[in-house]
Formats: sequence, structure tokens, C-alpha cells
Amino acid sequence: MDRDAAKQAAAEAAVRLVSDGMCVGLGSGSTTAYALEFLGRRIQGEGLDVRGVPTSFATERRARTHGIPLTSLDDDPTLDLALDGADEVDAAFRLIKGGGGAHAREKVVAHQADRFVVLVDPTKAVDRLGTQFPVPVEVLPMAATPVMRTLEDTGATPELRTSDAKDGPVVSDQGLWIIDATFSDGIAAPADLDRLLNDHPGVLDHGLFLDMATDVLMGHPDGSVDHRSAP
Repeated sequence: MDRDAAKQAAAEAAVRLVSDGMCVGLGSGSTTAYALEFLGRRIQGEGLDVRGVPTSFATERRARTHGIPLTSLDDDPTLDLALDGADEVDAAFRLIKGGGGAHAREKVVAHQADRFVVLVDPTKAVDRLGTQFPVPVEVLPMAATPVMRTLEDTGATPELRTSDAKDGPVVSDQGLWIIDATFSDGIAAPADLDRLLNDHPGVLDHGLFLDMATDVLMGHPDGSVDHRSAP
């Protein structure tokens, strides 16, 4: 599969949803990177008046490179649209996000948007969440061990995220650590896990996005796009 072609198709379709005067949430990741490029072209070519709220430092830099004017939730707390990718999406529009570690900010931005549009290629579709990607859990460093023990009690295998590019744990944009929780058979009850993690002291946020996506754009290598809207 030509995944790049599929990602570009989804990104182009997503950017066509942007209209003049909109304030748009700008997600992170490789598919959204294409959307930023295409949005920048529309702004320059059509003179669109569009402002973006970035979900990570990397997205902020990329948006500036493409000439997208930026704002913040302080100045624009309600967004017309948020565009973002996903690591997994199931038939109920539930997501796992956070492979890039930006899930906490991504969730804030998605929550403030009237419409949360998810851009994926066919490899991201799953029957059960957690079958292909772990759930990232962002924690205070002092809470890492208690949170990992709680995750073990749910049947997960937790692992502190590290990187070959640095010594020690990966540090998020918030200065926190990320635990990746792997479920060998997927997540049987995503809503229960969501509540458990939300209630656990020391957890800032996690990568389960439930009941948030309003649209899923699935691009295909031939350039076609399936657009599904939540009921």
C-alpha cells in the first residue's frame, strides 16, 4: 500500500472543509503535516482568512513554515474545526492517539472544536482498540510506578517511553513522562479504562479519544476518500 498517497488524499479532503474566517485546530503527526502544507497553499493562493491553534511545538513550527497565522485558546477558545490524525480508529469513531506524544494538547484542542475531523489511511482501522498500538498515558514522574501497577492490574503491559535519541525517558511538551500500555488482545472496555485513568492521581491525560470525533476521512492510495460522519 502507498500509505503516503492515502495520507495525502485524506489531508486534501480535510483542508477542503476549511472556509474563510475559520479558526482551526492543527493536529500533529505525518498525515496532519500534509494537511498543514495544503492549508498553507490555500491561504497563500486564495487569500483565506484562517487562524490555527497548534497542538504541539512541532506543529507550531511547521504551521509557521507554511504561512498559517496562529492564535491560541486564550484568544479563540471556540474552534470551528480541528484536524488531526489517529493511530487507531474503530467503527464507533473511538480513537487511540499519542504516538507522537502530543495527545494531551490534541485532546484539549479537539474538545474545543465544533467539529473534530480525523484523517487516516486504511491501516489505522481496527475492530478493537489497542490491537495495533499501545495507549499512551502521560504522568507526573513521581506517579509513574503507581500508574504502571494500576495498568498491570487491568491486564496491560506498561513500558516507560524512551528514545534512542536521548538518555532516559521521553519528556512531553508539558515536561512529563509517557507510559505506553500494550494490551495483547486489545481493550475490552475502553470507557472503563478511560474512567480509571482519568481518576488516577498523577495522570495528566491519555490517548483514548472516546465520543469526540465527528468525522473520519479515510484516504486510499488511488486518491479516493471515504468520509464518514458520526450519527
